[in-house]
Amino acid sequence: MPLPRQLRSESDFDQLPDDVPVSANIADIEEKRGFSSYYVFVIEVKTKGGGRYMIFRRYRQFYDLHAKLEERYGVENKNSRFTCMLPVLPGKVYIGAKREIADSRIPILNMYMKKLLSLPSWVLLDEDVRLFFYQSDFDCEQTPQGLRRLRPRTRRVKSISPQEPSFDRMAAPRAEALFDFTGSSKLELSFKKGDLIYLLSRINKDWFEGTVHDATGIFPCAFVTVIKDLPQEEDSINWLRCYYHDDNVSTIRDISVEEDLSSTPLFQDLMELVRREFGRNDIALNYRDAEGDLIRLLSDEDVGLMVMQGRSWPLEKHIFPWRLHITQEDDYSVYNHTRSAISTQRVAEL
Repeated sequence: MPLPRQLRSESDFDQLPDDVPVSANIADIEEKRGFSSYYVFVIEVKTKGGGRYMIFRRYRQFYDLHAKLEERYGVENKNSRFTCMLPVLPGKVYIGAKREIADSRIPILNMYMKKLLSLPSWVLLDEDVRLFFYQSDFDCEQTPQGLRRLRPRTRRVKSISPQEPSFDRMAAPRAEALFDFTGSSKLELSFKKGDLIYLLSRINKDWFEGTVHDATGIFPCAFVTVIKDLPQEEDSINWLRCYYHDDNVSTIRDISVEEDLSSTPLFQDLMELVRREFGRNDIALNYRDAEGDLIRLLSDEDVGLMVMQGRSWPLEKHIFPWRLHITQEDDYSVYNHTRSAISTQRVAEL
């Protein structure tokens, strides 16, 4: 059996397609707040042909990819002639602050991707490797919140010409420069204090894309005052409406989650979300049935019934059709008498 190869040869590299990734670097981490909170790594990928784009990956996606590669190409595989010494990926961590864990993984994962993309061509052409580094529709829809390790990229577009007859100066989104700004690369827009900059898009919360003096590029929002803002984009955040019942007083709170309105959460994720939001552990989750009675949630099956019932209710934009009612864990007085006994029995069984 031949010894494992560690690096691809120059001739192998020349034969690779232009869209094969050859380097990847983590630009930032971002918190995603669904029914459970998690972090994704914002990764800039560069291809052999010179292309660049962003992808968003969770750590478990790294872990799943590595497990598949170990099975196919690991040195322990005696049934394949395509083997190599794969880079080491640290194991999953279950204890500690999620952001601190994600931050600590950045240099390790950068090194992992660097070594992975230096392996022989058969690894780079592996279907799962290609899918991992492929920019999906989901990746294209994401907007980086604020890249700490890379300045935001921008597309090349034709600049706006205020001299064109069809151009409406008063209707166009625009800003006035408060200070001089000199771009540090050809992607950045240079301007002088007092220049009128026509806005093309908002890259993230810190950077605009705009045009001035027949040049187009990106620039920091802090250097301008907005005269007419860009149209508001459709909000990707949805809201979970909660009714909190305590001492005969009910309050309403909407919790923001990045989940589709048609999704069904797991009971445990829902419980952790509400405990975190209200800062209490001694609470119970409920929903109101068609007769108006509160029904306690105790399992994924109960959540499924609640979601199914909610589909028949009138829809409100960006608000889940089902509602949560939050009560004290040991308070059974809020239930219908018969169902209260059933709920008490079920809790005791669990």
